[in-house]
Amino acid sequence: MKRTRAEYERGLPDYHDPLGGIGGAAPAYSALTLRIVLASVALLMCIAAGALFVVLNVLWGIILLSALAVVCIVDLAWVIHRKRRGEPG
Repeated sequence: MKRTRAEYERGLPDYHDPLGGIGGAAPAYSALTLRIVLASVALLMCIAAGALFVVLNVLWGIILLSALAVVCIVDLAWVIHRKRRGEPG
């Protein structure tokens, strides 16, 4: 089912909970702006620590932090996509 922009602007209750509303829990909304800030900070930390590992020539650290940086970039892109789509948060 294709949703309208107005539905995204109002927010999608129980969006992340397939059993939402059954147990009496209030509908949850994602804090998208907070996720953008956290993903950005994590990406900057991965880049800084990765640069340090490059200087120290630690291969496992470079690989690990590169993978984490890719995860941060994907998360950041998806959250920005949701924010631009009109979801509140």
